Amino acid sequence: MSTKNLVIVESPAKARTIEKYLGKDYTVLSSFGHIRDLPTKGMSIDKENGFTPTYEIPVDKKKVVAELKKQAKGATVWLASDEDREGEAISWHLCEALKLDPKTTKRIVFHEITKNAILEAIKQPRTVDLHLVDAQQARRVLDRLVGYELSPVLWKKVRPGLSAGRVQSVAVRIIVEREREIKAFESESSFKIFGTFTTSDKREVTAERAEKLASYNDALSVLASSKDAVFSVVSIDQKPGSKNPSAPFTTSTLQQEASRRLGYGVRQTMTLAQRLYENGHITYMRTDSTNLSGQAIAAASDYITSRFGKEYHQVRQFKTKNASAQEAHEAIRPTSVASLEKGADAQQQKLYKLIWQRFIASQMAPASIQKTEVTISASGQKIPYIAKGEVLQFDGFLAVYGGGKDDVILPQLAVGDTLLRQTLNATEVFSRGPARFSEASLVKALEEMGIGRPSTYAPTISTIQTRGYVEKTDLQGTQRSVRHAVLSNSGITEQTTEETTGADKGKLLPTALAEMTTDFLVKYFAPIVDFDFTAKAEAEFDLIAEGKTAWNSMIADFYTDFKPLISASADVSRAETSQSKTLGTDPKTGKPVIARFGRFGPMLQLGEVEGEEEKPKFAPLPEGTTLDSVTFEQAIEMFKLPRVVGTTEDGREIKANVGRFGPYIVVGKLFVSIKPHGPLDIDEQTARTLITEKENAAAENTIADFGTIRVLKGRYGPYITDGKKNAKIPKDTKPEKITEAQAKILLAEAPAKGKGRRFTKKAKK
Repeated sequence: MSTKNLVIVESPAKARTIEKYLGKDYTVLSSFGHIRDLPTKGMSIDKENGFTPTYEIPVDKKKVVAELKKQAKGATVWLASDEDREGEAISWHLCEALKLDPKTTKRIVFHEITKNAILEAIKQPRTVDLHLVDAQQARRVLDRLVGYELSPVLWKKVRPGLSAGRVQSVAVRIIVEREREIKAFESESSFKIFGTFTTSDKREVTAERAEKLASYNDALSVLASSKDAVFSVVSIDQKPGSKNPSAPFTTSTLQQEASRRLGYGVRQTMTLAQRLYENGHITYMRTDSTNLSGQAIAAASDYITSRFGKEYHQVRQFKTKNASAQEAHEAIRPTSVASLEKGADAQQQKLYKLIWQRFIASQMAPASIQKTEVTISASGQKIPYIAKGEVLQFDGFLAVYGGGKDDVILPQLAVGDTLLRQTLNATEVFSRGPARFSEASLVKALEEMGIGRPSTYAPTISTIQTRGYVEKTDLQGTQRSVRHAVLSNSGITEQTTEETTGADKGKLLPTALAEMTTDFLVKYFAPIVDFDFTAKAEAEFDLIAEGKTAWNSMIADFYTDFKPLISASADVSRAETSQSKTLGTDPKTGKPVIARFGRFGPMLQLGEVEGEEEKPKFAPLPEGTTLDSVTFEQAIEMFKLPRVVGTTEDGREIKANVGRFGPYIVVGKLFVSIKPHGPLDIDEQTARTLITEKENAAAENTIADFGTIRVLKGRYGPYITDGKKNAKIPKDTKPEKITEAQAKILLAEAPAKGKGRRFTKKAKK
């Protein structure tokens, strides 16, 4: 039986959901994403003929295309890919691959996968919007030109295997520059004074001195002058306040709030949202619009008034901040307000609930707050103390989307009331420098600067981490002293405590590679990593999508300026890009001591590479230093490594050195980490202790020892090793009964390290 109507979507999950809503006359199949793309190898862009791209059907999609062609034969084809530019491009590529006319083939779009939305889309088909296709094609071609022409420059001048990208490189630059701001920032201390007072009827009031003090001596002076001071209420200011709900989610605000409230990473959030969308639970999740449909607003109104009452309802239509928002026409919201719980697992359910709450809250009344500010004077002093109270009088939207602060209730006071001072506490506080980026705050920065689009944030942040430019890490922080002084009825007491500063979780830190690459790009390819250029490119894509600019003209204008930069970079020396810096001259050899960036990161070099018969020596940077901070004295010590520390009790030589994973000592083939000790200061006795501990631990894990071959306990169970290869032990074999001959056979049959099985499709014969 031939197919009457063929609906093509991108994902199997989406296909299954839509198929439930259409009758037996419709077959819904998936293209599994893009079915054509630029080849993975080669530029594949004809720069001489309008930058025409050459697309191909990847090998793993040929079977998909063949099946779609078969089903499309004699059928009415409905292209139902996502409604953004990427989805429009997928529909166009399907037309090209299936030999369909994009000007007549039915194209349907919808914001949500519900029965009403799908049936309504079927009633109102359109054709492929070639302007949107051109906008996506312009982005793809521009990024290919930048990546394929700039990356080889980085290979030659910085390090082999590097990559560059129009949005990726700018994101790295933002992180690098923020890190430099943090390192350049010098925190300054000041002192706050907090007072605790009581009223005549023994009720407590807490207030803060209206101005900070510059020094500890100033703080002590204020406390001393306050011993006999009289504190009284000089003014009371009461005024109503309100707090309004935020707009429903866009892609970027969802990523930020899911990070803040749920601890989800950007990619994780998008994956979960994709699943919720495909199963019909939420509207399309790639959008920079805060618009809501009339139907959604009406549904929220009915829910809020019936559940909370009319006083909790307030209709809102939020204005989208981005004037060129086009990725979708509606904010992210639930498809049904009646369902508070949706999702296949706990993570999806939490994200769905967050989306539901944000949407419902956006249509609720503001919260009403009564704010009170009491000014308290101290006799003989010009600067007063301020006590603040805040009472929530009507919760409004906070009933659904909480996060409000607890009430701060002040006792009943009147102007002229005298307050009894209990304590005045002077505490040292420190100015805060710029904050490091998290994934969510980087998304916010990119959005505010107009760099990229909702669909690009997650892959960009993932890419800069996987390519070694950025590391997502938890910061341990450092200790610092904090001075305190307290005035009580018994006089002034002074104290110094310790606090941790700089500790944080999930922050994005640039690597040395990121700094060097960014410096190179800023110096020689400034337009590419210029924030305005990257934002301007997005604006030009918008003009292409509106049909106001020809896509290849935009690319031609860019390439006219870009090509000379590539040509000029050929004259740049590698020494310059490696940030080579001569620290001094070794007094023993007369050779220069150089700090530079090498193939595997920052390093030290003794001697020149060229013009010398003897090869230069290399050493790692001392721990805790950078290319900018390392001194000649620190560097020259590193060339004393490896250092002989001493011997073990049985006479084996112990050497200390620094490796990829930090400082270590080695005895024969045994390597032992010595952190937190350093290779230049560890003594023989400490080294012996660490070696003994390592050997004892190894002995506990040894089941059998045949000399070069051993049977060991491993993390995933017992195994056999000769130091070069590892072999699993069959489940029906007891490890302790394996003979040397059996061990040799199992090792011979085992794959070499690093050559595990690869799962590939078998070629058809």
